[in-house]
Amino acid sequence: MPEPTFEPRTTAAASNATPNAQAHTAVPTIAVVGHGMVGQRFLEALAERGLTPAAGGARVVVLCEEPRPAYDRVRLTSYFDGRSPEDLSLVEPEFMARHGIELYVGDPATAVDRAGRTVTARSGAVFPYDTLVLATGSYPFVPPVPGKDARGCFVYRTIEDLLAIEEYAKGAATGAVVGGGLLGLEAAGALKGLGLATHVVEFAPRLMPVQVDEGGGAALLRTIQDMGLSVHTGVGTQEVTAGEDGAVTGMSLSDGSSLAVDLVVFSAGVRPRDQLARECGLAVGERGGIVVDEECRTSDPAVFAIGECALTADGRVYGLVAPGYDMARTAAEVITGGRSAFTGADLSTKLKLLGVDVASFGDAHGAAEGSLDVVYSDARAGVYKKLVIGPDGTLLGGVLVGDAEQYGTLRPLTGTVLPVAPEQLVLPAGSGGGPVSLGPGALPDEAVICSCHNVTKGAICEHTTLPEVKKCTKAGTGCGSCLKVIGQLMPPPEDSGLCGCFPYSRSELYEIVRTLEVTSFAELLDSHGREEARGGDGCEVCKPTVGSVIASLAPTVGASGYVLDGEQAALQDTNDHFLANLQRNGSYSIVPRIPGGEITPEKLIVIGEVARDFGLYTKITGGQRIDLFGARVDQLPLIWTRLVDAGFESGHAYGKSLRTVKSCVGQTWCRYGVQDSVKMAIDLELRYRGLRSPHKLKSAVSGCARECAEARGKDFGIIATAQGWNLYVGGNGGATPRHADLLAQDLSDAELVRLIDRFLMFYIRTADRLERTSAWLERIDGGLDHVRDVVVHDSLGLCEELERLMADHVAGYRDEWAETINDPERLRRFVTFVNAPDAPDPSVRFVPERDQIKPDLELLAGPVLAVRTLEGTAS
Repeated sequence: MPEPTFEPRTTAAASNATPNAQAHTAVPTIAVVGHGMVGQRFLEALAERGLTPAAGGARVVVLCEEPRPAYDRVRLTSYFDGRSPEDLSLVEPEFMARHGIELYVGDPATAVDRAGRTVTARSGAVFPYDTLVLATGSYPFVPPVPGKDARGCFVYRTIEDLLAIEEYAKGAATGAVVGGGLLGLEAAGALKGLGLATHVVEFAPRLMPVQVDEGGGAALLRTIQDMGLSVHTGVGTQEVTAGEDGAVTGMSLSDGSSLAVDLVVFSAGVRPRDQLARECGLAVGERGGIVVDEECRTSDPAVFAIGECALTADGRVYGLVAPGYDMARTAAEVITGGRSAFTGADLSTKLKLLGVDVASFGDAHGAAEGSLDVVYSDARAGVYKKLVIGPDGTLLGGVLVGDAEQYGTLRPLTGTVLPVAPEQLVLPAGSGGGPVSLGPGALPDEAVICSCHNVTKGAICEHTTLPEVKKCTKAGTGCGSCLKVIGQLMPPPEDSGLCGCFPYSRSELYEIVRTLEVTSFAELLDSHGREEARGGDGCEVCKPTVGSVIASLAPTVGASGYVLDGEQAALQDTNDHFLANLQRNGSYSIVPRIPGGEITPEKLIVIGEVARDFGLYTKITGGQRIDLFGARVDQLPLIWTRLVDAGFESGHAYGKSLRTVKSCVGQTWCRYGVQDSVKMAIDLELRYRGLRSPHKLKSAVSGCARECAEARGKDFGIIATAQGWNLYVGGNGGATPRHADLLAQDLSDAELVRLIDRFLMFYIRTADRLERTSAWLERIDGGLDHVRDVVVHDSLGLCEELERLMADHVAGYRDEWAETINDPERLRRFVTFVNAPDAPDPSVRFVPERDQIKPDLELLAGPVLAVRTLEGTAS
């Protein structure tokens, strides 16, 4: 038999050994066929109920078809926004090992012997079972049209499908998606993001026919067409045509028209994977699906079926994850001896398709007798809202397109009489009688806030922080549509002040400094500090924070832009005090700016000569710069003078500011490049150099989708497309790496710079102290969607001001090294001893290593003292 894996990323090797059916033992065995989202939720439910081997329960064996453990299929498309397959994993590190679960990846079940109660895997291994759980999911439906198997035809279901599409798209120009439902529109967005001209072909008369009505479909259609996608509704695919080499060349449609395309993605729905059940004689539905009762048992009491493969007791096959999770909980409860029933599920949906908010809940199509529609539609803005109201005023359901802000509150209110007139909930601001926003306080405790995990408001309110809610209830860990409401239910912190000196947060202090044009720390502390702190000196938290705020706003409020002028000098962190990075032995390192990583031979020679003449250790950094280590504080101005005379300036490696903008060589040299990434990187680095921010900023520009500059690991990263540039934000490396999220795509040079201006100034304006863009993006209310609304769509009307603030910074920039060496008064601080300015620091010493130097670690550690043991004791 193959060896099981207990690590989420390890693939179990297939075995050619003779099938080995183990005899049934006193320890019961639960075999799970399928390890998707629902399968993993079932395993978690077993663990929660103490029925795993580690808890002394049953043996648990899982057969997984894919080459990787369960991952978030709901967010599958986020792979194209920079998330890796590992980022999408749903399996916590060590989960399998911690619970003693045997996971066999890449080894699906091929046969079930119900009489012998065994499951045979593709590897030939045979596993006995006492209880079998089928979580086989569904498979993509591909219409039986001629040419459907041509090279260049794909489905959109797994990570492997996406990897194949991504690779094939490198040689394609135009793509088509067959299907205009949820997944079809996500696939269309992916193709557009890959740089392809994209068509969507939908047989129904409107997009998303299951979720939205005719009005919602029309609003969605207009918005998507405005994005440059070609939509064909009310037509079917008749044939996929191919060339002599077998590759896709076009499509013929049912209305007689044709499309010239070279890539086709089929996303025309799914069908339950019930073949294994059919072959072993389990009852299946006429149109597919494994028949189960309310306990999720099949026609064989020892076999359960959950998720998309099951035809449930209410006669439906559910294609959403939330009902699958409910079935997983039900089956786990029944298997552990409890009582539970699955009788149906909420089909409410909220998602963002191609940047458009789309939501439906309850009786979205008004099928109930006597129901009435309350509708608001704004074709120009692409907004459509409909509430379905019963004769007695009960909210039955609704459709929201373009503005789904109220979804988190309206969905839990379904089935109740609204506390306000329904029209007040759909009218825009400025309309008579509206709008009214119902907060989560209007919801009863029994209202289900997280439909994915069936978590009520009452259960959520038992906790005080979002991480606590996620850990204890799993609310917010599914589709994520409930996160905003959960955040609103959390109690505010008792004191959100920056420190013991200020009752305001960093972002609030930023607004005070900007609005009142405060130019000094003392002025701010005396006017807005806590009573007991006024007239004092501040603390190690607020001084550098306020110093950074004043520095970032210096050109706008009229403060000195030089961080070591007057009072500002006392506010700075250690590195900023000497405009260089302090190292472990008291020496400093110097990093000159090399915009975009481009440097001339002459400048390289200067750096080499400076390093040689001052005896410095040289190291090429990960940011495409050269770091010079080992300078004494008194040597810093001398080294800067040599560098500035050669055309260098400060690289701000010491400050909370922009560090580097890396680049690949781009289309100038690389045969894969589609834009001039070097020029763009240089332009951006020169624009944002010296920009003080809550934390350091890093960037990169890649000239094509091969991503050699690693832009998706930066605070703001840019990747070239055939149509322009894609902008990613909120990435970072380090101890908690995060891939950046796609903010906007196919931007011109001017559009790109404008959006980066806005993004950076909005981050500087609203972030907390020492908060990277990645943490800020996850903390800020509304996350990426809110940031996109603000900086792309100007939802708060701030963009003009953000652009002006950046323009002030660009106009007011001065090189700090040059400002220092040209001012004798400023040079006076760069001495080791004030009373002996020409004396070097005797503790700064070096020893040779690999033809360079390193700190004298023995000197740093001090002398080694001999230790004698007491007489009569062991040594």
